[in-house]
Amino acid sequence: MNFLIADTFTASFNRLSGQDQKAVKASVFDLQMDPTGNGLQLHRIDKSKDPNFWSARVNRDVRLIVHKTGESMLVAYVDHHNNAYAWAERRRIEAHPRTGAVQIVEVRERVEEVAPPETFDFVTPEAMVAAASQPQLFVSLGDDALLSIGVPADWLADVRAATEEGFFTLAEHLPGEASEALLEYAATGALPVPTPATADPFTHPDALRRIRPIADQDELEQALAFPWEKWGVFLHPSQRDLTDRSFAGPARVAGSAGTGKTIVAIHRAVRLARENPGARILLASFSQPLAGAMGKKLLVLAPETGGIVPRITAASFQGIAEQMYQLEHGVRPRIASEAVLREKLGEAAKDSHLKGFSDRFLLSEWTNVVDAWGITTLDAYAAVQRMGRKSRLGPNQRERLWPVFEAVRSALVAERHTTWAQVFTGLAVALADRLRKPFDHIILDEAQDLAPAELRFFAALAPAGRDALFLAGDMGQRIFQHPYSWSSLGVEVRGRSHTLKVCYRTSQQIRQAADHLLPPVLRDVDGLEDERRGIVSVFDGPAPVVETFANADDEAAAVGAMVDGWLADGIAAHEIGIFVRASDLIVRARDAINGRDDAAAITTAPMHLAKGLEFRAVIVMACDQGILPLDERVADAADEAELDEIYETERRLLYVACTRARDRLFLTGVRPASEYFDDLKNGATT
Repeated sequence: MNFLIADTFTASFNRLSGQDQKAVKASVFDLQMDPTGNGLQLHRIDKSKDPNFWSARVNRDVRLIVHKTGESMLVAYVDHHNNAYAWAERRRIEAHPRTGAVQIVEVRERVEEVAPPETFDFVTPEAMVAAASQPQLFVSLGDDALLSIGVPADWLADVRAATEEGFFTLAEHLPGEASEALLEYAATGALPVPTPATADPFTHPDALRRIRPIADQDELEQALAFPWEKWGVFLHPSQRDLTDRSFAGPARVAGSAGTGKTIVAIHRAVRLARENPGARILLASFSQPLAGAMGKKLLVLAPETGGIVPRITAASFQGIAEQMYQLEHGVRPRIASEAVLREKLGEAAKDSHLKGFSDRFLLSEWTNVVDAWGITTLDAYAAVQRMGRKSRLGPNQRERLWPVFEAVRSALVAERHTTWAQVFTGLAVALADRLRKPFDHIILDEAQDLAPAELRFFAALAPAGRDALFLAGDMGQRIFQHPYSWSSLGVEVRGRSHTLKVCYRTSQQIRQAADHLLPPVLRDVDGLEDERRGIVSVFDGPAPVVETFANADDEAAAVGAMVDGWLADGIAAHEIGIFVRASDLIVRARDAINGRDDAAAITTAPMHLAKGLEFRAVIVMACDQGILPLDERVADAADEAELDEIYETERRLLYVACTRARDRLFLTGVRPASEYFDDLKNGATT
């Protein structure tokens, strides 16, 4: 007998108290040991239209809802007695007659929130006029088309009657694959290609997004240890295609925040490890916290008992380079700080009697051109294309500058200092001609922030052959790098670049407001485009709120009141994140929430550390003029092009912070507030 767990169970399980959860775990383990349920007090739920729903007594008040047939035992829901029975009485579990996927379906006649089309005669005349003025989005779709995407038969009329205003309410009652296909149709005018039926309705990809087969006690322990949304077992058909597809050369997946690029990367790593016994896979991201988060999801997707995870190395870009540097040289790299670089550049410029170039320019030129591209000779410096830099340098100027950079490089070597760019460049040279590489497949997340030397390193690290290098990223979230040409470093992804269009993490309202910060189309140096139009979110929510205040005390009071409201609404403290532009503003954020018992559980961090994080509710505060964009960064610009890039980077930082929110977003600042608020207010409440 198949033993399975549904997402509806894990969601309800996580809402119980710790003591009740322990009792439920014991009952579920007992049920797995004896799927007949003989060890528990099973009672058929008579008022349910599905005869296979049963309840199991966990303790005096908590009841476990299971769906039991001759072939399967599905743990479907858990709650206090009355709520558990009410849940089962308004649902059925069945294989969809067209797609073949098992679905947990709400019985239409027992759902009151969505008025059926037949009852429009009870609506007031004013409401009828308003409703009539809104077009019905899916009226042209016939039964066959709607059934092909998984719409339950008793919901067909409601779908055809849905307007834009009412669709999100309706979507909450439909199976996920149906609501997402309808969203795609609303955005593009075309329905996605349905996934073919499978022999076992529980193994259909649309069923696996909701229902997880449990093979043994280890898997059950994993299932109960992680919330459903952390399992990462579901892939949208467009994501699944990128996970399974084989590429002859470097490939790229793009998409705005929340479209599942990281999930694609993780699933692809697991798939390659499973299909290639003995293969070693590197799964890397920009920072160690992001790499650690991917490592935890790997454990959920492929428990170590399967022998998969030990062959997948999750690491940060710098972390894997540091490991390989130690293997190559026997010591850890001694990285020169920015203060050291400023000192060396100043000394070298003074010794060379160089005039006409500011300290800011010298540091920027070293960081973004000389060091970034691994330039070691005057000839190389004379030939390099200084992309994104408007201050033109002729041959004579470059010849005057070169002794300064050459002196800095010599000074670093003499003091056994190096830079991260030199670490990556040196490793790339060492790896280039080696036939045997440490990894068989390289998968990189947050690839938009790869520096030139880092990309050169990973290109050299990737072996020859199919599926060697896969990159996931979003140009709209590029906050650490100047744009440059990937193809100039041998990483050509044109023809193998794909954009995800369905957003799972962020509500429609938050995503639309945040998208006002970015242009609808982003184009990289190689001509690749990230088309942001046509992206849809799969759920609705309140509009983000943007407010400005006369002083920081008023702002703090408003932030504290908003947090109190969210906590009262049932949002847990650890599900709230507060972001500010710079580390020295963390105090301002903490002052706004101090005094609350659970304040320590609320994340407060600078915006650049928001990348990769997710929260139900987010506050972005201290968005004052002079803070966003940050005055000291603006003052540090070496030329007009760098100034433009700084303004755009600051805009993208705010975009990253805003799109960490799933359901609620609150933005604040002291007047005069950030100029970016004007863009955000187009899609927010003020």
